[in-house]
Amino acid sequence: MPVKGSPRKARLRGKAIRSLDGFYSEISRKLRFPDHFGRNLDALWDVLTADVEGPVELVWEDSEESKKNLGKDFERIAALLREVEEGREDFRVTFR
Repeated sequence: MPVKGSPRKARLRGKAIRSLDGFYSEISRKLRFPDHFGRNLDALWDVLTADVEGPVELVWEDSEESKKNLGKDFERIAALLREVEEGREDFRVTFR
């Protein structure tokens, strides 16, 4: 996908993400996911690779706090986000 214009910056509030459901609520709100988003990792992949228009800069603030709360789910989500970043020229993710 070609990169066009300035990236839309979306910030996830890591301190507010205390559960997997909370993560899905936060990211779907910030990136304006379609109503059909299924709130699971497969659906997250689908929507980030097909439905979200770029360029996007996703910044996960206080990601260490989320990591404590989400445990292994955080690692799965982070790996998926990095894979999306590798596959899209117009998608960047930063963990702070």
